[in-house]
Amino acid sequence: MPDMNLAIDNYRINPESQVMLADWAGDDDGGLDKSETKAATAALSERLVELQHLLFAQGKHRLLVVIQATDTGGKDSTIRRVFGPLNPAGVRVTGFTKPSDQELAHDYLWRVHAHTPAAGQIAVFNRSHYEDVLVVRVHNLVPEAQWKLRYQHLREFERLLSDEGTTIVKLFLHITPDEQRRRLQDRVDDPTKWWKFNRADLTERERWDDYQAAYSDMLARTSEPVPWHVIPANHKWFRDHLISTILVDTLEGLDLAYPEPDEDLTGLTIS
Repeated sequence: MPDMNLAIDNYRINPESQVMLADWAGDDDGGLDKSETKAATAALSERLVELQHLLFAQGKHRLLVVIQATDTGGKDSTIRRVFGPLNPAGVRVTGFTKPSDQELAHDYLWRVHAHTPAAGQIAVFNRSHYEDVLVVRVHNLVPEAQWKLRYQHLREFERLLSDEGTTIVKLFLHITPDEQRRRLQDRVDDPTKWWKFNRADLTERERWDDYQAAYSDMLARTSEPVPWHVIPANHKWFRDHLISTILVDTLEGLDLAYPEPDEDLTGLTIS
């Protein structure tokens, strides 16, 4: 596998550090060559397939991948391109959109816990429990005193999952406002993408600064016990490479192995 000398730690948020997203470059490409990086990402994808096979066969570990982003940040394409090659039997993707009436009748984490991974599974959250300190905050859906308490709830929720054997990877896909404008315009200019366009996205874009402040606080206040990674996402090829590197590094850090067979099958011939 090609060595791209990518320092993952440079993209990880240190617990309790101050975060200003404006200080992070959404157009960062790590100084890498696009063609070479795509080849390296393909190799990482093959390795990820191998590791998922081990994870599924062993049936011991659980992996939860949380993906948050601004509108047009690339959550769907990330899931398609990074997780698409994996065996769907061992991967479950859940998208958390506007809560239903039934979900609103419960505490805000009620709808989330049931979708965390079982042993041997990878669960991917397309948006997540963090919406309740993001959109809820920006749109004033609950009082400030209430959503501020949720930072502690979220930390303790993830501590529970971690203590019970779930490994969590949290990814924030970071794009620049110019890149968001370009992606929205691309949807308008291409009739085959009109189905993806929602005028509400323009209203949300007007709240860019409010969302950046909410994301910054989220990253700073919930990077313990599980740190966030800020993924520069203007360049999709670099985004995919960095995420694949993080996932491979995470899975290789687990004690993955095939389960011991019930018997030695050496020499068995099937007639």
